[in-house]
Amino acid sequence: MYYDVVVIGGSAAGVTAAVTARRFGPGKSICLVRKEEKVSIPCGIPYIFGTVGSPEKNLLPDTLLTGNGVDLKVSGVSGIDPKTHEVALSSGERLEYGKLILATGSTPIVPRIPGVEKQNVFSVKKDVPYLADLLEKVRGARNIVVVGGGFIGVEFAEECRKNGAEVSIVEMLPHCLMLTYDEEFCVMAEDALRAQGIQLYTGETASAILGGDSVEAVKLASGREVPADIVVLGIGVSPNTDLAKDAGLAIGPGRGIQVDRYMQTSDDDIYACGDCAEKYSFFGGKPSTLRLASIATMEARIAGANACGAHRENPGVIGVFSTVLGGTAFSAAGLNEKVAKELGFSVVTGQAEAVNRHPGSMPGATNLRVKLVFDKASEILLGGEIAGALSGGELINAVSVCIYQRMTASQMATLQVGTHPALTASPVAYQLVNAAEQALMKTRAS
Repeated sequence: MYYDVVVIGGSAAGVTAAVTARRFGPGKSICLVRKEEKVSIPCGIPYIFGTVGSPEKNLLPDTLLTGNGVDLKVSGVSGIDPKTHEVALSSGERLEYGKLILATGSTPIVPRIPGVEKQNVFSVKKDVPYLADLLEKVRGARNIVVVGGGFIGVEFAEECRKNGAEVSIVEMLPHCLMLTYDEEFCVMAEDALRAQGIQLYTGETASAILGGDSVEAVKLASGREVPADIVVLGIGVSPNTDLAKDAGLAIGPGRGIQVDRYMQTSDDDIYACGDCAEKYSFFGGKPSTLRLASIATMEARIAGANACGAHRENPGVIGVFSTVLGGTAFSAAGLNEKVAKELGFSVVTGQAEAVNRHPGSMPGATNLRVKLVFDKASEILLGGEIAGALSGGELINAVSVCIYQRMTASQMATLQVGTHPALTASPVAYQLVNAAEQALMKTRAS
């Protein structure tokens, strides 16, 4: 059967690419192929184990596709033939395509440490039956060890703690979330975790998983043994590129499918987006290891549109993060101060802190702290970090826009912002503007 556009992969990137292709190609025939009967919402997976309570309550609805006139086929893919423009399905069916979009995602990294094959050692898979099994085990566990203190790790730890288990995080860096935040924000996040009774082992690595057939403890490089009925591995992902490799497509230096700024692969009629695709930084264009659902959907909107004749271009990944720990929002966009300096920037920072209502006696008033990082020479914004009120989860998106538009500290200090006593900080104390103003004052004084 022939389709103008075939998309392989049914998670965030694949669905977005297919729906975008429909918008830009209203008369085109579009088909999405995925191997899973049901698809988890990627960012919601940790919340299955506490807040949401079931894998079935964290699903991407098929109506996103069928309601937009996209055909859905549930099947594995056994191969791609770029010469004949055919996709071979595991079911035996063959699909002919005009344009092909690969959104094959990624696979959790499983470290090669002794005992990792034991029962009750789990990685974070986007697999509904697998997650249902893990949820059942979590509900009966007394001790849970999470290996990895990034976003997935800390969110898993907090949600698992809600089931009453003793929860520990093992993180090899000096602080949790250290790949994203400057130290002072990491410390705030760790305080929020410890306040919930979560034990942190930072600057530590898991050297072995101990026990018989099932896990009983995690041995750390320091020699300490941490009791564990369950181990959750949250240390990153690896791009799924086997289909692309077998089809002869180029692979990039970061082991993702090589793509250009238009998400086009080494084959003119094949695009790639999401975790399987190579990433390039907004800050200089070097390869990036960032893999986020927000990046995946941005790339998918480019790939889906361009597969239907548009000319959208990827500016590179900025990296916008948000999480909530102990009721406190932690958000970041772009480069933190430490990373900016490592990349060779001479930086100036500005910080501002105030309640997110005015006056502070308004219901819901919560402190909100903003830190901005600028290139000292050009005064262009490089990044920002926010901690405090939940409204920081949306404010960081404004920071991302400012980074994308390469706004200067002067421009940000004179932003016209909408404020309201029940919704935002005072226009006098508005954190984003005042942080930019503080950075300007430092620049002028130096």
